[in-house]
Order: sequence, then C-alpha cells, then structure tokens
Amino acid sequence: MNETLQTLQNHVSVRQYTDQKVSEDVLQQILKAACSGSTMGNMQLFSIIVTEDEAMKQKMAPLHFNQPMATQAPLILTFCADFNRFNRYCEFRDAETDAYSNLQSYHWAVIDALIAAQNACVAAESLGLGFCWLGTITYNVDKFIQVLELPKHVIPVACIPMGYPVEKPALTQKLPVEAMIHRETYHDYDQARIDSLYADKEHSEETAGILRENPDCENLAQVFTKHRYTKKDNEYFAQVLLDALKKQGFLSDL
Repeated sequence: MNETLQTLQNHVSVRQYTDQKVSEDVLQQILKAACSGSTMGNMQLFSIIVTEDEAMKQKMAPLHFNQPMATQAPLILTFCADFNRFNRYCEFRDAETDAYSNLQSYHWAVIDALIAAQNACVAAESLGLGFCWLGTITYNVDKFIQVLELPKHVIPVACIPMGYPVEKPALTQKLPVEAMIHRETYHDYDQARIDSLYADKEHSEETAGILRENPDCENLAQVFTKHRYTKKDNEYFAQVLLDALKKQGFLSDL
C-alpha cells in the first residue's frame, strides 16, 4: 500500500493539539493542494478563510458551541461556496451578472468547496497534522456570514481546525465498505442487510460507551434521533440555512 492510501485509510479525527504553530510553508502547501482539486467548469467556486488570530478564534468560539478545538487549534480553515468572485469577473467583462443566483449554482459551489476541503485535509495529514470537521458551521450560517464579513453569493460550508496532534486517537468503528457500494444501480436495504452491516458497529465498545452515556436509548440509532441530530433541531437549522441562502442572493429561482 502506498503512502497516499495509508494516509486516507488511517484517517482519524483529532480534537487535541499541541502548542506548535503551523508554519507558513506548511500552510501554503495545504492551501495549494486545496486549490488544485477538480472544480465545476474550472471556475473554482470556493474561497478559504484562514484563521490564526486568537481574537478571531474567540469571536467564533460561541458559534462553534465553545468546542475546545475551535480555540485550541493553531489554524482554522473555513471553506465557503463562493460565486461572488466569478460574478465580479462576469461584471468586469461585460457578461451576464445574474446567471448564477440560483440553486444549481449554489450546488456547484458547495461541491467545489468540499472538494477543496478534502484536498486540504489529505495534504494536512500527509504533513503530520490532524484535524476535525466542525458541523457547527452549518448550524450558525447566518452568524458566520456576519463574523467573517462574507458578501452576497458566499456561504460557509465547512470549518476545519488543524494542528499537530497531542496523540493520534484509535481508528473509529466504520461500516464495512460494501455498505456504501452499489454496482450499476442502487440496491435498497432490507432489515437483514441492515442488521448485518451495522452488527460490528452496534456491538463495539465505542457504542457500548455511548449507550451508557444515554440510558434512555436502546441503540445507537435512537441516540442520533433523540439527542445528537433531532428532527426539531434539523428543521430549525434548515430554516436558518434557507434564510441565509436567500439573503446571500441564491435561490432566486425558487
């Protein structure tokens, strides 16, 4: 197995970092890798906000629900779906300027931003750094737009603290690869297949620990729906996102 495959297959989320700073040379290598990925029409519909300033980290911390890694990490990269830059290019070249204020354009830009984010993550791990994706960026989209001073047609979609790990955590229990793979057409899951695919995960020590922390739940699925990602919260944050998309100039077609 080559080094690239080893890096990808041994990925773990890192939530504790040493005090070692990320050098400008290492940062530039990560950013170059991020900006070298595939993009829609080679338009590069993303931007990356680099945060190293402690005051800015503290300003964003409440929006990340004060998770320790949001302030402890020496480097935070926020990836944004960005049609503003390309719209400006069209404006200054006498091209149509309202062609990309729609859901399709937002979809393109999100894909571009996430490809860039994953490229950055692979590069970071290959250079000895660890990272953790913060889902809170999707909960407080409206507030991050204000704090990061994002113009119209820019939406934050991923936030990733990075730094040198205090220690490398053990690999987490994943579903077997065949759980996610379909050949030629999609093959839906009956109960027998679900039971088989989730068996190892449900009987792992990690899951046992989670259930001990949530005694009102009989299984991992209930932990997710009752506590981690509830319907009520999902619907609330979905409305926040929808309002932000409209305010930022997307969804003109809806």
